[in-house]
Amino acid sequence: MIRAGVLALLLALAALPAAAVQPDEVLADPALEARAREISRDLRCLVCRNESIDESNADLARDLRLLVRERLVQGDSNQEVLAFVVDRYGEYVLLRPLATGSNLILWVAGPAMLVLGLVAAGLYLRRRQMAAGAPADALSDEEKRRLAEILRD
Repeated sequence: MIRAGVLALLLALAALPAAAVQPDEVLADPALEARAREISRDLRCLVCRNESIDESNADLARDLRLLVRERLVQGDSNQEVLAFVVDRYGEYVLLRPLATGSNLILWVAGPAMLVLGLVAAGLYLRRRQMAAGAPADALSDEEKRRLAEILRD
């Protein structure tokens, strides 16, 4: 029973995201280290793509973590560190890109296309329902006589 509990605990811990920060990277000041970890969670590893530099074991991620810590030790604010890294590597380095400028088009395009698709589907279904519900025009006496002639022949 105890073995099963320990195994379950180890499996639960394995499911948590692991930080790749090496002991030699950790800053002596806990407040600065907390800020560095916060910034690192917002920066994308350029090698691993959809992983933060805090979680990545890539050499470039380590270099970025060291750069963040270096800038913090120099006295930069969190925003200044992020601005420095974005200026150097581009906006792609942000895990959550800013919703400004040309990115705003990308942020709005998806929901706008969904709304347009729903409106188009609604209009199509409404027209189809109206066409199916419309009564067929009855034949006039002349048309009935002509139809009877055609069917007799």
